Amino acid sequence: MGVSAVSRRTVSRATVEKWAWANLVANTLIILTGGAVRLTGSGLGCPTWPRCTDESFVPHGALGWHGVIEFGNRTLTYVLIVIAIGTVIATWRWADATRTQLRLVLGIALGIPFQGVIGGITVLTDLNPWVVSLHLILSMALVVAATVFLVSLRPDEGTASPRAAWVVRIAYGVLLVAIYLGTIVTGSGPHAGDADAPRNDLDPVWWSRVHALSVWTFIILTVVAIVLLRGQARKVGLLVLGAGLAQGLIGYVQYFTDLPILLVAAHLLGAAVLLALATRWWIVARPVAS
Repeated sequence: MGVSAVSRRTVSRATVEKWAWANLVANTLIILTGGAVRLTGSGLGCPTWPRCTDESFVPHGALGWHGVIEFGNRTLTYVLIVIAIGTVIATWRWADATRTQLRLVLGIALGIPFQGVIGGITVLTDLNPWVVSLHLILSMALVVAATVFLVSLRPDEGTASPRAAWVVRIAYGVLLVAIYLGTIVTGSGPHAGDADAPRNDLDPVWWSRVHALSVWTFIILTVVAIVLLRGQARKVGLLVLGAGLAQGLIGYVQYFTDLPILLVAAHLLGAAVLLALATRWWIVARPVAS
């Protein structure tokens, strides 16, 4: 049953879907721009927070292009907030909105400024790699929430046997582990965001291998699930497999070519896209009685 529409005008589902897509795309793109800050060594382009410097909220000439890049990423947060608020208003004005959908969009809207706070902590801790990883993890969580909301507006007609559904869920869990392991690899690697930023002092080669093993485990489980699935759930699974293989290929190429910036950025964006597709897959592969 939808939330009562008393005292509010209604909007169409199509309008809500447009806001939902904007929400998902914006939360995905800020992962890319955040990665650009780190990859260009601009993590301390604005050396303090919430101001850019002790005297100004905006960068000045002495900070150079690093200040512009870091400040641009901070500014994008306000764009996300505007989109999140627009999504909340559109959902509230949609007569068929459920309480769960309203909670989702409210959670996203609250998560974005909290993400800004974590971003501030990363600056104040001189880009501590563990805090930086938390920054990315929250962004990925917002991508998951935005995907769940978008899929809920027009649910797929997919089902799965209990066995296939469990394989999908295990694969999804492994993917979450792989993404987290990727942040550990990043924290041990060369792209720290600033020449003087600390690293986590872990062996990047060993952790890269562990990360690769988790990705291969995810790919194998995905193949097994696709064999067990039928219909729409299998089609979405094939999309997940394609995205997973592409992500793995980029990962291997970037590793053996000494982590070029463009490939690392593509790998970061690919992780967000893969997670969004896998989240949709989780929802589509609903278990039914065999």
